[in-house]
Amino acid sequence: MKINQIYVNLPVKDIQKTKEFWINIGFSVNEQISDERAVCIIMSDHIYVMFITEEYFQTFSERPVPKGDTTQVLLAIGLNSREEVDKIVNAAVANGAYQHEEPQDYGWMYHNSFWDINGHGWNVTFADSSQMPQEYK
Repeated sequence: MKINQIYVNLPVKDIQKTKEFWINIGFSVNEQISDERAVCIIMSDHIYVMFITEEYFQTFSERPVPKGDTTQVLLAIGLNSREEVDKIVNAAVANGAYQHEEPQDYGWMYHNSFWDINGHGWNVTFADSSQMPQEYK
């Protein structure tokens, strides 16, 4: 079995601010499935993040929305270069996010991270699999 798309659903307080944040750091919006309750951010040809107002999000689950002092998920995205990694993280920080930890450079893999304006954690990575040490293969 192969999945042909993934939609990650995350609760947010303010759709417009969330939309502006993600546009400002370089992503686009699928306007066809976005409205005042949800915005669909296009991460790639097959990966989308649906940021949904907390109220609307509650209609999909009987579980409570986390209040910001918990972490239920950390999202990891892979990019094509170290420069792209830092570009996204720096743009996120410039638009209201904050750096999660200092960048980590393992030679063959590099990652940086941020907490977005809604408190969601993003690990942004670049890996050169041709340089991967044998113990990870």
